[in-house]
Amino acid sequence: MCLGIPGKIIKIWDESGTRMATVDFGGTTKKVCLAYLPDLEIGEYTIVHAGFALNRLDEESANNTLKMFADLGLLEEELAGVQASAADEHREPA
Repeated sequence: MCLGIPGKIIKIWDESGTRMATVDFGGTTKKVCLAYLPDLEIGEYTIVHAGFALNRLDEESANNTLKMFADLGLLEEELAGVQASAADEHREPA
């Protein structure tokens, strides 16, 4: 299963002309492409799927969605996949 998971943008940089971000999913971080939403800023929330930020969320909606996923037992499963792939793709400039 691949859900779009809400996360908070904590860092933004340019990589070969594309805006990239580090997104925090409640303690797990992942490198995310901002090509579809280049105006996102640090501190904002977004839904991430397949490494791309797909839409902007307010903090309350993001937290409610994360809680719902956790209550259904889906969050841990999805974040385990994020953690497994993050080691390979989370190489960002210092």
